[in-house]
Amino acid sequence: MGSLELRGRIEAILFAWGDPVSLTDLSKATGENVEEVQNAIAELDEHYQKPEHGLEIIQINESYQVTTKDEAQKSISRLITPEKKKNLSRATLETLSIVVYKQPITKNEIERIRGVKSDKALSNLIQENLIFEKDRLQKIGRPIVYATTDYFLKRFGFKSLEELPKLSIYESKEPQDNNGVEE
Repeated sequence: MGSLELRGRIEAILFAWGDPVSLTDLSKATGENVEEVQNAIAELDEHYQKPEHGLEIIQINESYQVTTKDEAQKSISRLITPEKKKNLSRATLETLSIVVYKQPITKNEIERIRGVKSDKALSNLIQENLIFEKDRLQKIGRPIVYATTDYFLKRFGFKSLEELPKLSIYESKEPQDNNGVEE
């Protein structure tokens, strides 16, 4: 298959699917290897970067999606009324931050860090599709383990969790001797 034909197929898949599509799935759908698919996506992305295009390709982890450029949103909003995103409460944002940086994490661990119950905040985050129930631990009570979704990455503009800012409070520190005085 030629480069233009492959780009056309990938473009059609990404447009029709709507949600992010993994490289593996694109490779299976087109019958081409992952490297060729990646090259075709890079060519499509370069094509869409031109100012005359209202679309762009975004990467979320190892998946890709066609979306509208920010500049086109004003025109689109004149045609339709976009769904309003609810603002997250302080408690919900605090809970989300803990899940983001400590995932996978259980509700008990979240509540131990926050010092308060987190049922409502967790429920809101699941409803907003920012976190999901990733697993259950194999111990008494089989507690649920929470993690962030790909939608979390998309909503907050990250390609992967590695792009998150590093927090110095989580860095391990060497214990100090001599009553806290360094030599």
